[in-house]
This record gives sequence, C-alpha cells and structure tokens, in this order.
Amino acid sequence: MKLFTSPEAIAEGIGTFVLVFAGTGAVMVNRVSDGAVTHLGISFVFGSVVAALIYALGHISGAHFNPAVTLAFWSSGFFPRYKVVPYIVSQCVGAVLASVMLRLSLGLTANMGATLPLNDNWLQSFVLELILTFILMFVIFGSGLDRRAPIGFAGLAIGLTVGLEAAFMGPITGASMNPARSLGPALVASLWNHHWLYWVAPILGAQLAALVYGHLSNGFRDLKD
Repeated sequence: MKLFTSPEAIAEGIGTFVLVFAGTGAVMVNRVSDGAVTHLGISFVFGSVVAALIYALGHISGAHFNPAVTLAFWSSGFFPRYKVVPYIVSQCVGAVLASVMLRLSLGLTANMGATLPLNDNWLQSFVLELILTFILMFVIFGSGLDRRAPIGFAGLAIGLTVGLEAAFMGPITGASMNPARSLGPALVASLWNHHWLYWVAPILGAQLAALVYGHLSNGFRDLKD
C-alpha cells in the first residue's frame, strides 16, 4: 500500500490528472465555444502542459504520466519493476478523476475528448499510434535520459513532440500515445470503440523505441556510463 501512496506515485497521479484535465478539457471547450480554441490550440495545450509537468514533477517521479512510458523505462532497465504497477494505477486514477471533473464541469460534450479512429478505421489508427509513440519515446530517451544530451531541454523537446504529433495526426487517431489519457474519457463517456488499440499500439511503439535506442547506445551503456 505504501507504494501507492508514495510521493512518486502521487506525483504521477497529479501529473496525469493535470494532463488529461487540460488537454481533453481544451477539446471540450473548443466544442462548447464553437471552435474558439481551434485544433492547433488544442495541440498547443497538450504540448505545453506536458512540458510544464516535466519541469514541475520530473525531479519527483521522473514525469512519466503514461503507462507506455513507464513500461518502456522498466524494460530498458531505467525503472524498478516493483514501482511499475503503482505508477500505472496512479496514472489511470488521475486520468479518470480528471474526466470525472470535466464531466461535472462541462457536461458530456465532444465525447469527453475521447480518442476514436477516424471513420472507424482501427488498423490505420493502430499503425499511426504505434509510430507516434515510437517517435515520442525515442525523443524521451534521447533528450531526457541520454547523458550526452544538452541539459535542461528535455521538457521542451518532449512537449514540442507531443504538440506537433497532436497537430498533424490528432484528426486521424486523436494522437493519444498514452493509454491513461485514452482511458479517462472512454470510461466516463462509456465510449469503448476500438479502445484496445490505444493500449496495445502505444505500448508496442514505446517498446520498439526502447529496442532501437538501446541498439544505438550500445545496450544503453552510453546512457549509464
């Protein structure tokens, strides 16, 4: 039980809450305001909140806020196995609570910002979500974990990656790249259309990034030495 109430787990829950509240909240406000936020504005919100949270909480929990990221850190040897479940549970709880608060505040609008495949094309979204998460995790390894990277720019690099991916692929897949981000709106809005792909594709994409970056860095020895 202590693992679920540790400062790290609580930080992950709070961070994921803020991410989902701000990001999917922007989607909902865009609908109720007749497009005042705009698609690019929504993308900016997602990228900016990720960057801000990395700088605010990265020194406490590592700023995962994403089960796919947590699993990739674990499989690559940067994260202990005993913390994996508490982190993922905290992330999912934070995401669900954010969606609950948004429903209480704004009602059931814009599908709560749920991620759904365009035209019900699950295969297209599966492939794109896998690629998007691969890119995101690759940037996380390169900017946030590699000791050779410029210091202090990880939050900016990762936030920009989230923002640009949301900008160019959001209309097709929702640009989730994050199972917890998809879970919150799906649960509260009871929208489970092809929800599985928003777990499987991001997790596979992040694991693929771990394999590739591990190869580029001599089994991550260049990062750790």
